[in-house]
Amino acid sequence: MNPIAQFSRTYAEARAKFQSAVRAQELSVEAHGLPDRHGIDGEPLAMDVAHLGLPDASGLLVLTSGTHGIEGYCGSGCQVALLRDPVFVDAVRRARIGVLFVHAVNPHGFSHGRRVNEDNVDLNRNFRDFSQPAPPCPGYAEIHPLLLPPTWPPPEDGERRLAELQAARGERAFQAALTGGQYAFADGLFYGGLRPAWSNLTLRAVLRRHAATRERLGWIDFHTGLGPRGHGERIHAGRDLPGDLARARVWWGRDVTSFHDGSSTSAPVSGIVTHAAYDACRGLELAMIALEYGTVPLPEAFAALRADHWLHLHPTAPDAQRTAIRRQMRAAFYDEADDWKLKVYMQARKAALEAVTHLAAEYA
Repeated sequence: MNPIAQFSRTYAEARAKFQSAVRAQELSVEAHGLPDRHGIDGEPLAMDVAHLGLPDASGLLVLTSGTHGIEGYCGSGCQVALLRDPVFVDAVRRARIGVLFVHAVNPHGFSHGRRVNEDNVDLNRNFRDFSQPAPPCPGYAEIHPLLLPPTWPPPEDGERRLAELQAARGERAFQAALTGGQYAFADGLFYGGLRPAWSNLTLRAVLRRHAATRERLGWIDFHTGLGPRGHGERIHAGRDLPGDLARARVWWGRDVTSFHDGSSTSAPVSGIVTHAAYDACRGLELAMIALEYGTVPLPEAFAALRADHWLHLHPTAPDAQRTAIRRQMRAAFYDEADDWKLKVYMQARKAALEAVTHLAAEYA
């Protein structure tokens, strides 16, 4: 099995490869179509789900891709390669556990090359309790007009002001204000939305169907855009609970980081996707990480995000500018070099096998 060949250049290709890999294991695909929306080439969009292993096993590993749309190229490649990897498949079956593959949590962003969904919502800020007031993010309001000015590239005076604010607040505080999640500017960056998105509701239904009756659940959510090129940071993706963080570090090593204690490259984030497990799978023992792969330096990734959001707000931008921004965005969240893909997969494989081992040990 050549891991590099399992990665794709389009959402449609990625979906076809995932479905083919599922069928090769004589499994079925559970397709949840996104209503009233189409892909960039007019193709249908869906969150596809497949289950490998014992359907009623007490232990379940969940593998999700494309929470942040365009980052699905990485996660999909890892999912397809795992389904094609005889060592992984055999380990799952010998361990007598289940593995739930959720392909393209955000199919619209995946196809259209955006990190957000069809409504400009960052899904990894959308999984919160909407019956409660939105988490405050006062630091974002001041920088919002500077992040998305009327013209692009941004004017020099605005960039100077952003740099001054970053210096005054400190890099970590500035990153938290920018990326932590905001709920007041629907056209802005890292917008969490005012209600559960389609992907939120659909994923929760999938978890209730496939995971609610288990006893133990592991979860790896694939991401890109933070950290050194090709390095997969294992970020604790549970709540700020000592037991859950300790369990993640037992499963995946002491180098599991956490934005709760400041050890992660990620700033503290509200409403992340894996928190759905606390509601849909009450009472389960949880071990959850985001596997975050580096691509380009952080300032370049932020610049790409800003450009993408500006382009979304200016649909009549010249074709040449549109093409350049789309290329910039893709490079920031999907390194298409073979060495990057191989390095990414080997770390995904290791993390997945470690989860299988611990679920098997718990089962025994």
